[in-house]
Amino acid sequence: MPRLGDLFRLFNGGRHLNRLAEPVLWAELEQQQQDYVALFEALGYQLAIDGRGFAWFQNEDLNATVSNQSRQLALLFMVIFDTQADAGLALNRFHEWRIDRNLLETTVEQHQELLMAEELDVDTLLTLLDKADTFGFARRQGNHWQLLPAVCRYLDHFEALAEQERTHHDELVQGMTAETPAPFEHSGQEGQA
Repeated sequence: MPRLGDLFRLFNGGRHLNRLAEPVLWAELEQQQQDYVALFEALGYQLAIDGRGFAWFQNEDLNATVSNQSRQLALLFMVIFDTQADAGLALNRFHEWRIDRNLLETTVEQHQELLMAEELDVDTLLTLLDKADTFGFARRQGNHWQLLPAVCRYLDHFEALAEQERTHHDELVQGMTAETPAPFEHSGQEGQA
């Protein structure tokens, strides 16, 4: 396990390992996956590995700072995904998107009320992208960012929420349909006394 120290420092620092960003470390983890999982478990850590190309230490006990950062990152990714969906882009191809100031300006324009309520503007979103880079959700490439496979964790959550909303809506519609009386049938004797 020649990369044990590198992997431990990365995961223990709250980062995600991404196949795209760190292919050498990813190859090491893939080759000895069972050994790493067992070793980290023996040390009290739960290593989560997603076959889409990312891994992290699963931690249910988030402190308030990390929880707030996660909430802000979720909002950032949600508005980016919504903006890109409105532009007709496939959400599962997010790693191909170029996230730059122009896209964030469009995003802020389209989600102005929501972002203003959270006191987030373009510059704050740019700072959040740097945080996303720190945690392994994105990587900076010159004057833009690329979203990394770990963003699937947020996308999965967004899609689950959307599915719950669709199911709830369908149940409401079905309930209303079942309760709606049959249309009034005309006897053909209107106007007769």
